[in-house]
Amino acid sequence: MAAKLSPFQKKLLTWYAKHKRDLPWRRTKDPYRIWVSEVMLQQTQVDTVIPYYKRWFKKFPMVKALASASLDEVLKAWEGLGYYSRARNLHKAAKVIVAKRHGRFPKTFEAIRELPGIGRYTAGAIASIAFDLPYPVLDGNVSRVLVRLYAISKPPRDPKIVEELWDYAEKLLPKNSPGDFNQAFMELGARICLSKKPLCLFCPVSEQCEARQLGIEESLPAKSPPRKIPLFQVAVAILKHKDRYFIQQRPPEGLLGGLWEFPGGKIEPKETAEGCLYREVQEELGVKAKILRRLPIVKHAYTHFKVILYPFECRLDGGKIKKADTPYRWVRFEEFSKYAFPTANRKIFKLLG
Repeated sequence: MAAKLSPFQKKLLTWYAKHKRDLPWRRTKDPYRIWVSEVMLQQTQVDTVIPYYKRWFKKFPMVKALASASLDEVLKAWEGLGYYSRARNLHKAAKVIVAKRHGRFPKTFEAIRELPGIGRYTAGAIASIAFDLPYPVLDGNVSRVLVRLYAISKPPRDPKIVEELWDYAEKLLPKNSPGDFNQAFMELGARICLSKKPLCLFCPVSEQCEARQLGIEESLPAKSPPRKIPLFQVAVAILKHKDRYFIQQRPPEGLLGGLWEFPGGKIEPKETAEGCLYREVQEELGVKAKILRRLPIVKHAYTHFKVILYPFECRLDGGKIKKADTPYRWVRFEEFSKYAFPTANRKIFKLLG
């Protein structure tokens, strides 16, 4: 094997063999487990993922178990990881694997990529790590390493630069041990080639790094222009009847799809939070509400937007619930834990408790 590797590949693989972290998904070649780990690791830190990963496989040890589970069960297992479309796509893909492949995970890059929610990166990771197929990966860590390795001055999110980085990743990939090489590349970015203050003295390939030779490693990658993050102000009705609270399920697709929440909506310009609450409860549920108390506001930042929630504890004050478009429940306080809620809604539980 060593004779077929370039000096760069040898150095990186040797470093990885000696310094890699002992992570649970690195102890297996099971494509199902590797797939779930790769999806969980998207936009999420390793330390956060590990307990979720372990709990997931206690609940869904096989693809068939995931396919036969309800969406509520899957979202509850995912609760807190964010980007809930990832969980919904895992569920959809598991159903495809069971229905069309008799529960056997596909073994080719093309077939893997056909599954719901799997793009070029995830397909390459599964194909290389589980099946030793020579397909590159390009996540944030690999992108950062490549930008410095080739001293690329433009932001790595630029579509043309993305394609250029894919080309570099493919050219550097060895045909032998592609899975270990891909993981070594990701590990290098996660632990050595850091976004701030890269640890170049510990880098096994610093001699080949153009940015290091030019002394510009800390100025790369170049930043893209900042995106404006919208802020939404939302009135929330914690509607109570006797000892139960009203909750409703969001539509299965779209933002936070399939999660449960308290009713409410965006506060319109020149509208008070109280006025918005009365209007939303009437429009959504066909009832009137009586505000009992106003709870402290809740602030939460998602990746692409921020929210300020104005929660009010209320009681029914006329009318009967008229809601058929999405499921709803009347539940006791202690039953909240059975349902998957957005993080912002879960913050309200503490205010009620």
